[in-house]
Amino acid sequence: MTKRKLPANASVATVSDGQKLVAPAASRNADALCDLLARFAPVSGRALELASGTGQHVVAFANRLPNLNWQPSEIDTERRASINAYAEDVQNIAPAIKLNAIQSGWHSHHDTQDLIVLINLLHLISWPEVEVLVAESALALNPGGRLVLYGPFMRAGELTSTGDQNFYTALNQQDPEIGYKDDADILDLLHRGQLSLVEGVEMPANNLAFIAEKPVT
Repeated sequence: MTKRKLPANASVATVSDGQKLVAPAASRNADALCDLLARFAPVSGRALELASGTGQHVVAFANRLPNLNWQPSEIDTERRASINAYAEDVQNIAPAIKLNAIQSGWHSHHDTQDLIVLINLLHLISWPEVEVLVAESALALNPGGRLVLYGPFMRAGELTSTGDQNFYTALNQQDPEIGYKDDADILDLLHRGQLSLVEGVEMPANNLAFIAEKPVT
């Protein structure tokens, strides 16, 4: 994954206990995301989390959805160590793997997934990288499998809160290739990947979740 210079309030994580890192955003939104997945995730099967970060999310997901076998992934070595520290005693989480989600071809090594989850990454990468990530995710899913994309997005080309406007500006000043993606563009991209939108869900703090499904042929 391209190493980008991000503003100080993006992708923040601090050392906690041993190798565990803590991301404030993950602490805040874990319950809402667990509730979302409880509504839309398959009951059982294989679940891949892309860009798992500190590991706080995947542990919460695995505890809430114990019949899914979770595979966390992360490009950063320190964060993979944090994931494994959190997941040490959780039976349905595999050791974190190194996976660059914006690199073409990764689906061939991580296919037959029933669920793929991505939290708070799309605004931190470029649009061509988003295209690769979604296309690869679509190819990695089993028929009937679901893709969940969560984060801040523009609605119909508009930033809809002062906080979003400020954050978008900070992102764009650091790197003009990144920033909020538009909801209509995401829907078009899912369609191009032959994924059907199950639902778009408004989430706390003006975030949005897209739940898409690979049709059963």
